[in-house]
Amino acid sequence: MRKLANEELNRLEVDEFKKVKKNPIVLVLDNVRSMNNVGSAFRTGDAFLIEKIYLCGITAQPPHREINKTALGATETVEWEHFENTLDAVAKLKQDGYKIMSVEQAENSLSLEKFAPKADEKYAFIFGNEVYGVEQEVVDQSDHCLEIPQFGTKHSLNISVSIGVVLWHSVLGSLAPKSPL
Repeated sequence: MRKLANEELNRLEVDEFKKVKKNPIVLVLDNVRSMNNVGSAFRTGDAFLIEKIYLCGITAQPPHREINKTALGATETVEWEHFENTLDAVAKLKQDGYKIMSVEQAENSLSLEKFAPKADEKYAFIFGNEVYGVEQEVVDQSDHCLEIPQFGTKHSLNISVSIGVVLWHSVLGSLAPKSPL
């Protein structure tokens, strides 16, 4: 087995990325403290061709050196918008026809493996503050809560890991070919 060189990966150029049809997904970052997590959200959003990221409340905005460390240029490809209040972002997304999905541990949450995105639906996935999670008032405005199953002693995953898990499942999970191994 040989590692592939970057030139062999056949990745899109920035101008191609901006023109290609995106997956109907918006990430909403609800008062995320860490700029590294913000940068990771951009990088993962780029990998899964999402439409946009809404940065809400105290969530840092590009350009910033700390965001760029983990985004590795994805702030130039993924569209973003800032909202002072996450509820304003949720209201806009609802008006635009998105299903609002808070990724949070909540009563009656849907375990991620049972979530089957519909091809004709648009989704907004809300990820909350590293300590407090998604604000309750935002959860109250959500159509559903998704929960990532966990089996260890910790109460949650890092937001950047959660974003990767949810986007992979939402974009590729049901389409992924089964390994012969």
